[in-house]
Parts: sequence; C-alpha cells; structure tokens
Amino acid sequence: MARFLVSRLLSLLVSLAVASLVIFAAVEVVPGDPAAFMLGLNAAPDTVAALRAELGLDGALPARYLVWLGGMMTGDFGLSYTYRVPVSELVMARLWVSLPLTLYAMALSTALAIPVGLVAAANRGRAGDLVVMGVTQLGIAVPNFWFAMLLVLGFAIGLGWFPAGGFPGWEAGLWPGLKALTLPAVALALPQASILARVTRSSLLETAGQDYIRTARAKGLSERQTLLRHALRNAMIPMMTILGLQFSFLLAGAIIIENVFFLPGLGRLIFQGITQRDLIVVESVTMLLVFAVIVVTFLVDLGYALIDPRLRRRG
Repeated sequence: MARFLVSRLLSLLVSLAVASLVIFAAVEVVPGDPAAFMLGLNAAPDTVAALRAELGLDGALPARYLVWLGGMMTGDFGLSYTYRVPVSELVMARLWVSLPLTLYAMALSTALAIPVGLVAAANRGRAGDLVVMGVTQLGIAVPNFWFAMLLVLGFAIGLGWFPAGGFPGWEAGLWPGLKALTLPAVALALPQASILARVTRSSLLETAGQDYIRTARAKGLSERQTLLRHALRNAMIPMMTILGLQFSFLLAGAIIIENVFFLPGLGRLIFQGITQRDLIVVESVTMLLVFAVIVVTFLVDLGYALIDPRLRRRG
C-alpha cells in the first residue's frame, strides 16, 4: 500500500508541475496588454510602462513564472489587476458558491442515476430498460444551458417557486441559498445523471456475468438481492471514475450555467478575468481548479485500492 501511495503522490506532483507550466504559457501568449487594457486606448506610453512595472509585468517570463509559482505554493495568489484585492479573497468568496453548487448537483445526479441504473440492469432488454436508455440518451444530448433556460421559464417565471438568477449569500439563510442554487444544480445534474446511469447499468451487467454472481443466483437469491449485495460493490470502480470526473467537471466547468443564472462563482470569475485581461486571476483560479481535479483523481485512485485489494498489490 505504501508503494501504491508513493507512486500516486509522485504522479500528482509531476502533473501539477506540468499543469502550472501549461497554464502560465497559455495565458501569457493570449494577445493584449493588461496595463493598456486597464488604462484605455489613449493612455500615454510612459503611463502604461509605469503600470506594467507596478503590476510586475515588465520582468522576464521565467522570473515571473517562478514568482507566481512560489506565491501559489505559499498561499499568496497575487493581487488582482482589476479589483486591486488579493486573489485569495476573490477565490474564497466565489468558492462558497461554486463548491455548494457542485456538491448539490453531485448529490442530485448520484441519487437519481444509481437507482435508475439498477432498474435498467435488472430489466435488461425489457420495456423498463429501453425507457431508461432512451431517456438517458436524451439527457446527454440536451445542452444544459438550454435546459437551464427551460427551468427558468417553467419554475422561476411560470410558477415562481425558485429565483431566476442571482445569489442572496449564505448570510441570508440556508433555505434562500439552496433555493437560488436548485435550478442551476438541476441543470448541471441532468446530463451527469444520464451518463452515470448508463455507466452503472453497463458496469452491473458486466459484473453480472461473473462466476460468483451465477453462484449467488444458484443459491436462491433474487435478482434484486444479487445486484445489491454482490454486483454493486464490484461495479463501483467504473462508477467512481465517472463520479470523480463529474466532480471535477462541475467544479471547473460550470461557467455557462453560472453566467445563465448570474451566480458569483469561480466559473464566472474566470470569465470576467478573461474579458478584463486580469491575467493573475485567470492563472491562479485555473491552477486551483487543476489542483482540485488532480486531487480528486488521486482520491479516486485510493478509492479503487480500498474497493479492490488486487489494485494495491499491483501498485
């Protein structure tokens, strides 16, 4: 197990180092000067040069990369060019919107997908299975931003059950905050639940063909008992892979939904940073999201080892 952990930690560190280089290089090659953007088209060259020096944009790229990387490692993400406040403050304020939204969407997706996948696997080739496969295919095909607009029209404007956008802040109370996040969470959860349900069905059907499952059936267990007691745990590895990918996607990829519902989350912060040429915000927030993705992948690897001891021995 120790060798397994060491190998995964080394892989995590290498991935972070490569990701930091790619993110810094990608952001730096984007055309446009942040200082000139902030001062406007008619700014004097010496004024632009002074602002570039103040923002630390006049140094060599390798030196700027090392300064940025060292700050990230010590928790100093730099100062936003636009808001003139530490990036860490912006991240913490937005994280309290994006993280609950991600967890909310994950909970809805998992609570819907696993029972649906079980029903489809238990009724393979029958009407229930065909209905589930058709509905999940539709859920994958429908763009989540289009579904989000339908939710706004139906449940916000039509019925008035939920707000159409914005976030009141958690200081307004738990229920107002959850109401504001419900429609975005549902819009994010629908395609993810469809994918997870199909993976759950496929994984259960593959596991159901194993010898120990046939032995369980021969002992007189019902199809439901066989799936729940024996097949589900051994089918969890592909499901955990999808859950890890979905968490990463929902945390880092909810930019469109956050803009549809005007939510002050990390995705909207990145979008604003790109439009305002706030390079330090884009670099730091993107690196944090990459770090979250890599850590989740590492935790999923550990989950594999806990579920299947054979993987620990191979590692």
